[in-house]
Amino acid sequence: MSEVENLSEAEAANELMRLAKAITHHNRLYHAHDAPEISDTEFDALVRRNNELEAAFPHLVRADSPNAQVGAAVEASPLSKVAHAKRMMSLDNAFSDEDVEEFAARVRRFLNLPADAVVALTAEDKIDGLSCSLRYENGVLVQAATRGDGQVGEDVTANVRTISDIPHQLSGKAPSIFEIRGEVFMAKADFEALNARLLAEADDPEKARQFANPRNAAAGSLRQKDASVTASRPLRFLAHGWGEVSEMPSESQYAAMQAIAAWGIPVSPFLKSVDGASGALMHYREIERQRADLPYDIDGVVYKVDRLDWQDRLGFVAKAPRWAIAHKFPAEQAETTLEAIDIQVGRTGKLTPVGRLKPVTVGGVVVSNVTLHNRDEIARLGVRSGDRVKVQRAGDVIPQIVENLTRDAPLPDYHFPDHCPECGSEAVAEEGEVDVRCTGGLICPAQRVERLKHFVSRAALDIEGLGEKTIQEFFDLGWLHSPADIFRLRDHRAEILAREGWQEKSVDNLLKAIEAKRGPDAARLLFGLGIRHVGAVTARDLLKNFRTLPLLRDIAVSDGGEAELTQIDGIGPVVAEALHDFFHEPHNAEVWEDLLGQVAPPDYIVDVKSSSVSGKTVVFTGALETMSRDEAKAQAEALGAKASGSVSAKTDLVVAGPGAGSKLKKAQELGIEVIDEAAWAAIVAAAG
Repeated sequence: MSEVENLSEAEAANELMRLAKAITHHNRLYHAHDAPEISDTEFDALVRRNNELEAAFPHLVRADSPNAQVGAAVEASPLSKVAHAKRMMSLDNAFSDEDVEEFAARVRRFLNLPADAVVALTAEDKIDGLSCSLRYENGVLVQAATRGDGQVGEDVTANVRTISDIPHQLSGKAPSIFEIRGEVFMAKADFEALNARLLAEADDPEKARQFANPRNAAAGSLRQKDASVTASRPLRFLAHGWGEVSEMPSESQYAAMQAIAAWGIPVSPFLKSVDGASGALMHYREIERQRADLPYDIDGVVYKVDRLDWQDRLGFVAKAPRWAIAHKFPAEQAETTLEAIDIQVGRTGKLTPVGRLKPVTVGGVVVSNVTLHNRDEIARLGVRSGDRVKVQRAGDVIPQIVENLTRDAPLPDYHFPDHCPECGSEAVAEEGEVDVRCTGGLICPAQRVERLKHFVSRAALDIEGLGEKTIQEFFDLGWLHSPADIFRLRDHRAEILAREGWQEKSVDNLLKAIEAKRGPDAARLLFGLGIRHVGAVTARDLLKNFRTLPLLRDIAVSDGGEAELTQIDGIGPVVAEALHDFFHEPHNAEVWEDLLGQVAPPDYIVDVKSSSVSGKTVVFTGALETMSRDEAKAQAEALGAKASGSVSAKTDLVVAGPGAGSKLKKAQELGIEVIDEAAWAAIVAAAG
């Protein structure tokens, strides 16, 4: 029995919740902000863990499962939004030869081919850049867009027109509509020259903007509101596929890519047609051998089924095609000295050790910081300040230590702190957890600012105009210490107005936005408090049962509170304990009472309408195009139905969007009614 299968259902549900939140957070940082906090390897590990749990507990698959996510939403972008005519998908990953062989075998099984059949594939290097779609109509470039969340991206047409690799008019006769998809990237030499120029142009060299790697430089250069900035940056483009087309120029992936090249769009010089897994792996080894000498960064090799009719038959899973896979390269390594170990305190109080390295170049990127994860990882590696270490990266921003080369050297041992370095409160690890957390809660400066940012975030109270910089500014001025202080900012109107960058209109708009939240949604308010393990969905589930926040608080701290809380579907003992601990801590209780003196959230009542799905269990699957998963679940609940994350014999209805996979198949096998989004919208409309 695997380690995952040893988990209880409650443990699995809580871990899936945390993984969904973490993966969404890191997806947003990488795709929307070009500012990743963790390495590709760490992110891939989170995704693999999520997939293992979902496979072992299919009935716990969440509506916001990371397996349905592509890229990140672009709501905060200054650029205009563009809806893709055909969704831009992601790719599943392979990390070993066995994964590639299993991919080929899976294709044969799906197509019902003999076990010894050789499936022709294309293989090409995977550029570490920014995905972009180029729409040509009658051979003329009319629109360019970033991937965004796969359905809506950013309009970068003016910016793309400045990239010399991308023609404004295709050569020869192209179909009337052809969307070419590929990667915008920056060559290594151009990246180094750009950073050197930015340093030379800066008034203060210490404050000069420097890009961490070519991928970030390419993304930051393309996603400019001013196209002249993009024009001043040396961007390149390589095509790897297509989106909406009016007519295909061929019947195979390889021939279609050759047609794209003939129209004047660059394609990878490594693009090759190969025979099955063995041919793919041979080409992978050749590309890997040349990797270090390539003029641009790559992080793997992509394999695609060559026959387009087979691609159509294979179709898609939630966010990726069944007919393609990305074979990632192993991490690159280098040796350096660990000069110090610092502790960072996050919003939830987690103490994260960060190693400060003597700068070293790994895979073409100079790195000086390394994540050490937690105290157990430090103990496992036996690292101390002064140790010689081996670090690795695989397209990573923050690498990881893989080996301590001087473990036996006579150096002072490192002792993980038992008190928070920010506020001095005791730092402890909960039973069964490796993470050490500060117990100071809202009295801890490091947690306080991050919790305030979370409190006003879009998913919580969503106070327009009160962004991260403003929160930090007002905190530094001593105006904000707790959530309740936000509602006392009106007392500082004159002081805010006197500060640089504030005008009477902007100040009044901010204060008006704050006043509008004095009767907030109770579930959003609960989520905004940042209680561990209480996400947005969990907050709604709790309030649906208890209706008011005071009652929830009384239940949480009562003697029989855990038993009552865990009777709620989806609420386990970990959540119950987190609620008890939060409300039982005296300082949190003071903050809570202070906040309720400023706001009056109405009772949380789900207005249930009589409908054709009342009392039924509904499952949403595939890429929903007109609503989010949370919106779909809320609609179902408002119609008296139960929204489930998995299909079983108890399921009454499945709403399937594009790319629906295993859940749709299971529903069909069980004879469960399946409808599309339009039919679901009709049910919602009929209920009034």
